[in-house]
Amino acid sequence: MKNQRLVQGNEACAHGALYAGCDFFAGYPITPSSEIMEILATEMPARGRTFIQMEDEIASISAIIGGAWGGGKVLTATSGPGFSLMQEGIGYASITETPCVIVNCQRWGPSTGQPTKAAQGDVMQAIWGTHGDHPVIVLTASNVRDAFEMTVRAFNLAEEYRVPVTLLLDEVLAHMRENIHWPEPGEINIVPRLIPADLRGFKPFAGSGFVPFGKGGRFHVTGLAHGPEGFAVADENAARELRRMIAKIQSRVLDLAFSDSYKMDDASLGIVSYGITSRPARSACDLLRENGTRAGLLDLKALWPFPDHLVREVAERVDRILVPELNMGQLVREIERAAGGRCEVIPVQRVDGHLLTPAQI
Repeated sequence: MKNQRLVQGNEACAHGALYAGCDFFAGYPITPSSEIMEILATEMPARGRTFIQMEDEIASISAIIGGAWGGGKVLTATSGPGFSLMQEGIGYASITETPCVIVNCQRWGPSTGQPTKAAQGDVMQAIWGTHGDHPVIVLTASNVRDAFEMTVRAFNLAEEYRVPVTLLLDEVLAHMRENIHWPEPGEINIVPRLIPADLRGFKPFAGSGFVPFGKGGRFHVTGLAHGPEGFAVADENAARELRRMIAKIQSRVLDLAFSDSYKMDDASLGIVSYGITSRPARSACDLLRENGTRAGLLDLKALWPFPDHLVREVAERVDRILVPELNMGQLVREIERAAGGRCEVIPVQRVDGHLLTPAQI
């Protein structure tokens, strides 16, 4: 079939980054994300783009921040232990409003854990991992096609909002192969770097315009609390800038609430899931309907900013919500909060490194 390819999740992610215009990658190999790095190690130099293997994940996140300020569209890919090491750098990227993409192929943890087993245990860390209130966007994917498209979307959002964007994959999706439609150039919209045409009076932290070093702007970049010009501020001035950075994400939650739904129109039981768990959840809907229960699925593609309104709409229509997760209960807390007592919220958890089955759900 035309434009069809049988690809692995990590392969789709790597090629999604190339499609989005990624021209700077820095990373360190770690299971189960290594294939992303291996593919880009071949593809990027062949396309005249920059690939660097760093000495560790601290260096990797630091390198892509520098790469972004040097004018690149940047990416790193890692897994749980490496993602933990990146948290201080993600905080620096947040306060300096640096557009960058971090792919985290989640695995069973903590620590070394079970490196070849699946989990969804990094959700809270992706949202709140670095210290202080900070602006981030967190996306996920539930199939191989998603892995391609959500990688492209991650780059677009990083450019549009000037924030770090984390894409959460997992070991199963990373290594699963599916036959997917392979988009032609121009089929998916790509957001270009927004550089102001006139730099007179330019303030680097007053809007979405991002001017890399060497492009004519003169400004200061620091991890200190700073004002629109980049120089240090304190007290209420610091609070005002923090509110601005948070608001540019939270005020656009309706635009960022990416999701799919399945058989929700007449559902009395809602399943709210994300990532690889949405696959057995969809099958569970079919099994439940065969047995007389009108089940439907809300498959979340964006986990932060959290789409309260989507969960609230489900909670107002169903008697109960099931939340299947490969952790001890991380996103279920946000879902329960958003449901606001409108219906019962029931967690369904598995933490042995294997997927939930439709029957378990």
